[in-house]
This record gives sequence, structure tokens and C-alpha cells, in this order.
Amino acid sequence: MNVPLLDLKAQYQAIQSDIAAAVAAVFESQQFILGPQVAACEEALARYCQCAHGIGVSSGTDAILACLMAENIGPGDEVITTPYTFFATAGCIARAGATPVFADIDPATYNLDPARIEERITRRTRAIIPVHLYGQMADMDPIMDLARRRRLLVIEDACQAIGAEDGGRRAGSIGDYGCFSFFPSKNLGGAGDGGLVTTQDERRAARLRALRNHGMEPKYHHALIGGNFRLDALQAAVVRAKLPHLDEWTAARQRNAARYDRLFAARGLAGAPIATPTAVKSRHVFNQYVIRLPRRDEVLAHLKRQGIGCEIYYPVPLHLQPCFAHLGYRRGDFPISERAAAETLALPIYPELTDEQAQAVVAALAECLGR
Repeated sequence: MNVPLLDLKAQYQAIQSDIAAAVAAVFESQQFILGPQVAACEEALARYCQCAHGIGVSSGTDAILACLMAENIGPGDEVITTPYTFFATAGCIARAGATPVFADIDPATYNLDPARIEERITRRTRAIIPVHLYGQMADMDPIMDLARRRRLLVIEDACQAIGAEDGGRRAGSIGDYGCFSFFPSKNLGGAGDGGLVTTQDERRAARLRALRNHGMEPKYHHALIGGNFRLDALQAAVVRAKLPHLDEWTAARQRNAARYDRLFAARGLAGAPIATPTAVKSRHVFNQYVIRLPRRDEVLAHLKRQGIGCEIYYPVPLHLQPCFAHLGYRRGDFPISERAAAETLALPIYPELTDEQAQAVVAALAECLGR
């Protein structure tokens, strides 16, 4: 049986009429840049994320960059983050002119380990960017305690974690900023690129709204140098049409994760040789269902031969990327991240995954592992 890693067509077919109506309304209005569609989307998303303000931007990457720009973080500054995540997190720090400083991860959650952050702080440190990886929030209380004690900003990279919770608090609502992506593969995906910044601070929200539009406020007056980071109305309309379905999709992802757990246990695979995700927070939204196992690359090749969609997130940790060689990191500096990069594998977890498909995934894994 062929099982795709992600099946966006199945989702689209269920809400096709909603999407068509939303897009048609934008064309009818002929307001494609900002305007009421974007404002309505921002308001709905901010409310969903338990935040006072939502600022639509052009991507999750630009969300992070805009936050750094809003705080004038640049040359001479350092920002602490994880080496085990998508490139954009550290890439934006570098693009702003600052230096990414890495700290290792928690082996159970793959998120930044709060206990490893303080030793990385110097007099040049300005901010911490925890990443809520794979749909599970980082341990925010000790991160926020440390940040307030050392007077550091916290920018939550929640691009994979919309709706995730830590003790009832939503991703993006705890730090000074939250950053979200509406890339099509995300739990709440658009029809292209799009993103959002959340904040509880009205002054910061106003500054971001100007920065996303060339620093312009009012029209043709530029107190700031910003960029073209606007969320367009078509993407806002699509995201807004999908938002009412998000909790239903999240619940389906959680059921699929629990089903994998049961199937692995029934096959005698759980714990060893396969380590399944550890959901230690109150709400894991499973943007990815990531296992770790020995002979990962051999298993990956076997699954692909069997028609099973799977993916490695992320095979090369950021401190070993060639573009960051000048930072002086070496293999062995962050052993937990390096082990995760060598052993983890993402399996299909999309909401429409059927029981038959999940059983096919587990059967293929069991076959390869001799179970």
C-alpha cells in the first residue's frame, strides 16, 4: 500500500467549497494587499492563540526576522537557540547581523533544554528563541524565568505548533513574541507562504505593523526601515476559512499518534528498538510524528521501497552546516542534537490517515526490524 507522508488533497476535498467562497470574496473585493480580509484573519488567529495582537506577515521566516528587526537586534548581538530545527531560525539571526549561539536539546522532546541555556549567555546576549518542535512546546517556565532574570527577550518559534499548549497557555502567548508559519504542510496551512507574529504588547504590535510595510506609518512616512513582509489577502482568506477546522484536525492527529503508539506496543516495538514521541506537555499537536531508531537510514530506504512516505527532519544540525562554519563549532559540541539528527524519522500523521494506512506503516517497519 502506498501511504504518502502528507495528503493535502484529502483535506482540500473536504473543505473545497469553503476555500472557493473565501477566495472568490477576495477577488470580488479586489483588495489583495492587507485590507479587511487580513485584519479579520489576524483578529481570529490572535484570539485562537490567546494573544492580544496578531500581525500577518509573508512567512514564518519573515515573522522571526521582523521580530529581530523590531528589537534592533543586529551586529554585535547574540541570540541563543537550538541547533536541531529548520534552518530559518538561525538563518534569521544571521540575516539580522547577529550571531546565533546554540544550546543543546532535551532528548525526550527535541526542544531547547532550559538547563543548558544560562551557560551560553554572555554580555552580548539579547534574546532566546525556543522552538516548539514537531508540535510540542518547549518548557517555557524556566526559559521565561531565566529571561526575566537576565533581562533577555524571548521569541517563540511556534511555526510547527499552532494550538499547542504548556499548562493551558497557547504557543506564542508566553514570550515577548510568537512566530507562526502557514506553509501548506503546517497544521494550519495556506495556499502558499504566509505567517503571523503574536504579542501581548500594543507598542510592539504597532511597530511590527509598520515594519512589515517598509516601516511606513502613515502612508509615505518612514520613521523605520522595514521590509515588504505583508500577508496578502488571498492567503489570509484561505487561512481564515481553515481555522474553524483546526481543532478537529488536531484531534485527528492526536488520535493517529495514539494509534501508532498502540500498534508499536502490540508488535513489541515500543521503547526498543523504536522510541516514540514523548508528550510531556498538556497539548501536543503533532505537526510531525517522529520516532527514533537504530539503522535509521536503512529503515528509511526500506519504507520508501514499500511506498511508505517518511522524512528526516533534520539530517544535519545547524552548528554543522557549512554556512555556520565561521562560528567555530565542531562535531561533538551538541551530542544530543547530533544523535537526534542521526536517528529520527517522521512518519505520516496527517488527519485523514486511515487505520489501514497506519497499519501498513507499522507493518513495513516491523518487517525491516525483524519483528
